[in-house]
Amino acid sequence: MHTAKRMAETYDENREVCSKYVHSTSRGHEAIQLAAGLQLKPFDYASLYYRDESMLLGMGLQPYELMLQLMAKRDDPFSGGRTYYGHPSLKREGFPLIPHQSSATGMQAIPATGMAHGIAYLESQDLLRAEEPPVTICSLGDGSVTEGEVAEAFQMAVLKKLPIIYLIQDNDWGISATGKEMRAMDAYEYAEGFKGLERMAVDGSDFEDSYLGIKKAIDYVRKKRAPILVHAKCPLLGHHTSGVRKEWYREDLEQHQKFDPLDKLHAYLLEKGETEEQLDEIKQTAADIVAGDYLKAVAAADPDVNDFDSHEFANTPVTEESGNRSPQGGEKVVMVDAALHAVDEILKKHPEALFYGQDVGRRLGGVFREAATLAQKYGDDRVFNTPIQEAYIVGSTAGMSAVGAKPIVEIQFADYIWPGINQLVEELSKSCYLSKGKFPIQSVIRVPIGAYGGGGPYHSGSVESTLLTIRGIKIVYPSNAADMKGLMKASFYDPNPVVMLEHKGLYWSKVPGTLEAKTIEPDADYIIPLGKARVVEHASEEKIEAGESCVVITYGMGVYWAKEAAKSFPGQVEIIDLRTLNPIDWECIADSVKKHSRAFVLTEEPLMNSFAESLAGRISKEFFQYLDAPVWTLGAVNLPAIPLNVELEKMMLPNADKVKDALGQLLTY
Repeated sequence: MHTAKRMAETYDENREVCSKYVHSTSRGHEAIQLAAGLQLKPFDYASLYYRDESMLLGMGLQPYELMLQLMAKRDDPFSGGRTYYGHPSLKREGFPLIPHQSSATGMQAIPATGMAHGIAYLESQDLLRAEEPPVTICSLGDGSVTEGEVAEAFQMAVLKKLPIIYLIQDNDWGISATGKEMRAMDAYEYAEGFKGLERMAVDGSDFEDSYLGIKKAIDYVRKKRAPILVHAKCPLLGHHTSGVRKEWYREDLEQHQKFDPLDKLHAYLLEKGETEEQLDEIKQTAADIVAGDYLKAVAAADPDVNDFDSHEFANTPVTEESGNRSPQGGEKVVMVDAALHAVDEILKKHPEALFYGQDVGRRLGGVFREAATLAQKYGDDRVFNTPIQEAYIVGSTAGMSAVGAKPIVEIQFADYIWPGINQLVEELSKSCYLSKGKFPIQSVIRVPIGAYGGGGPYHSGSVESTLLTIRGIKIVYPSNAADMKGLMKASFYDPNPVVMLEHKGLYWSKVPGTLEAKTIEPDADYIIPLGKARVVEHASEEKIEAGESCVVITYGMGVYWAKEAAKSFPGQVEIIDLRTLNPIDWECIADSVKKHSRAFVLTEEPLMNSFAESLAGRISKEFFQYLDAPVWTLGAVNLPAIPLNVELEKMMLPNADKVKDALGQLLTY
């Protein structure tokens, strides 16, 4: 406790250095944090809160290591200078595993619960080896419990009986808002509504009460394999953060000071027979360590600026196409069956893999029958329904990945992905980069997408442009059964988050003009590396040499509109199916644009501010000197939703006739 206090004082005394980057300290929270940090085992898991420096000290981290993060130094053990103080990501022998997480204002509850869910799954399959049953601890401020995502986490924890401790530290403040302003009840009262969530209240300023309470909670979860919430009342003695200082608005500091955990422990130890001299010696030893570590940290090296862009993604093992795309005697399958068979083969081969989402369980097997029979084959622990919780479906994969489970999940329609975007952006996309490669997140997120005739405004949308603004995730978009299977396998083996966009209108090849989406099914070993486009139609050399050709760059349904339209321009049209939108096969695009000098980017999305327009702009910039015409673009009309009536839908969306008209304009420009 003296170490934590002296660290906070040192940071205030050296504000010019220490407040260059925003930080928060644990002053007032030391008792409950140390009670937890001292009792977690190396085989346990932790998801921490940005004020949890005392918990890290209790686990065995040194002040010097924390100060390296405070000052964004090269050897910051968590992120190499990339993320804030108190945002740990630690994979070190002898310590609990602490995956990367975001700024911990409620969002961490879902990935943490995903860790517990992954542990429970691995235990159910007899795949987890540990000295004792591990627990996950999720540390939250009470104000963050008002977040809707926390409710999703609590719901799944009790529904699935997950081995997790929710440690709620309640100091009665948000930033400048008090508890009375923020909540109708505290977390302890709120937890009563979650049937099956055991709860406990402790005095978070009293070390003995905190230690015994945490011990009881850990014992409960280790034995019962069920969740518990521990509500710890604490004073807030420091600033909210270095950027929001207590003297600006706090009128209750004198009252909070009466509950200083350090003063209370000091008095307790004197009662138990310690002497002032012994306690002064402890205080001086802590001060000396902090002073020495501070000087070392100030002198430590800054990050190498040339390394600023490393670890956007972890390296994938899949770099070449392999397996047999068209086995002799193979049967043709529709796209949805190719996807089903790919997942089936993955589950059969990899017991650590599981598949979950809305309505994919045994009773229905997916609203598109994309999971039919899987629960019957592999059991309800591996293939199961979730509540309507897109945030949990997406965010839980971060925790699953951290403990060694390999999730494939599904968002039922692209139009419903928005509640999961927070987790996709803050947790999945940033983890590899901000942990400097320690915690890439292996996650396959399947998303049925696109219009298919009368789906209406909530079942027809295209969302790829929004997803493509998120760095750190890969986006795959197959247009036929063979690519579906090969890309599904590659996505599973990729150690990064992959969103698979699967066009509903191509699933069964029932939409006119999409029969070629049905292909011979590749063998079980077939795999396509992400980031490799495919030329699905070639122009003739004669037309190319005459300057009468163009290239259409597209994906998904656009492939079939382009193929139909190209029939009106024999030998003049090359068609590239991108297959993967990020990473994109720029080399293939470059070669084709240079060859044809006319380029056409085709999308199903509304065109304005879209991925297609961005790609067209990049082509224009990079290959201006090669172009004989502007880069043509075609997409849906710029409206906020696809109307239900099929005739209105046709007016909004591209089709083969619209593509034919645009191709005619480009080729005669």
